[in-house]
Amino acid sequence: MFTGIIEELGLITRIVRHDTDARLTVRGPLSVSDAQVGDSVSVDGVCLTVAALLDDGFTADVMGETLRASTLGDRSEGDAVNLERAMRLGDRLGGHIVQGHVDTSSQVLEVERFDAWRRIRFALDPAHARLLVDKGSVAVSGVSLTVSAVGSAGTSGNPGDGDWFEVSLIPETLGATTLGSLSVGDRVNVETDILARHVARLASFPGAVG
Repeated sequence: MFTGIIEELGLITRIVRHDTDARLTVRGPLSVSDAQVGDSVSVDGVCLTVAALLDDGFTADVMGETLRASTLGDRSEGDAVNLERAMRLGDRLGGHIVQGHVDTSSQVLEVERFDAWRRIRFALDPAHARLLVDKGSVAVSGVSLTVSAVGSAGTSGNPGDGDWFEVSLIPETLGATTLGSLSVGDRVNVETDILARHVARLASFPGAVG
């Protein structure tokens, strides 16, 4: 379990790819400062298990499904990633409850820059559009954010945009995470709020809402 408050920017130093999986080596001194083999670390919002510890980082195995469903399948050696250690009981929950189970990946549609902050619009597939609400929580590449706007096809001024959501990024987020380097066309990992997923599942049963 994570909070979506990024602790450090890590660096992918090695990727070994196999037919159906891959092994990542990530440099992240803080993430391994008190880690043991078997611990969980969020890497760009994906919960990975530490398979081996290094002096300044760790290695982790990534299954084929995770490579397909997240941006980890696109990563290269030298890429920066957001890192967060699993939360401990009694920690402050500064963000929201993040499982590290990525729902989908999303593409950046628009980046609007202001003096000190930035607004970014992301595409949203129809299957997950109903799980995001204005002022609700979302994890983007592991970063806990508040949804600042949502829209459906035809409501954005460009009918081709389809469903979308926006977030507003403060200077701290821009500097402390990989989100500050996003450009139009980049892909990110998206994890919707677990509470929204549970409500949607319950409402799908006949007679659940009446």
